[in-house]
Amino acid sequence: MSKPEVWQRGPLPGVDPLLMPVAHAFVQVQEDLRSLAATTAADAVWQRPGGAASIAFHVRHIGGATDRLLTYARGAALSDAQRAALEAEGDESPPRPTLEQLVDETVRSLDAALAQVRATTAEELFAPRTIGRAALPTTVLGLLFHAAEHATRHAGQAITTARVQQGAF
Repeated sequence: MSKPEVWQRGPLPGVDPLLMPVAHAFVQVQEDLRSLAATTAADAVWQRPGGAASIAFHVRHIGGATDRLLTYARGAALSDAQRAALEAEGDESPPRPTLEQLVDETVRSLDAALAQVRATTAEELFAPRTIGRAALPTTVLGLLFHAAEHATRHAGQAITTARVQQGAF
């Protein structure tokens, strides 16, 4: 029997109750990606069925986007390395990392995000923040919530792409 989803297992240690849904989402994505890596054939990772984004793109994008969004949540600007990583997210040229390597990298990014969530206080949640060069307005809470739902969305897309490739539909 499979275990309940992360949000059904109770609070995570060290996380403010107001941010528990964000932390639950990040942990769920980690578990889902590990499961995906364990059940996906190596030759499927970089395929683009029907022109859709590859599993590899979605996994890589989860880590990169989460890192960028949490940088904005800290009130910082993106570094040159983060901008370069953004440009490389869609690069499918060889040598290509394995799905396990991509998942390991993304899990590390989500671990860093969880550490930041644990360090975020309730008093900081409505602090104003901006996104990108256009300085679009948001808050710390807005960025944390979006990072969590964005990661969840792309994990679901990667899982769906894998299922399509396996003929599971």
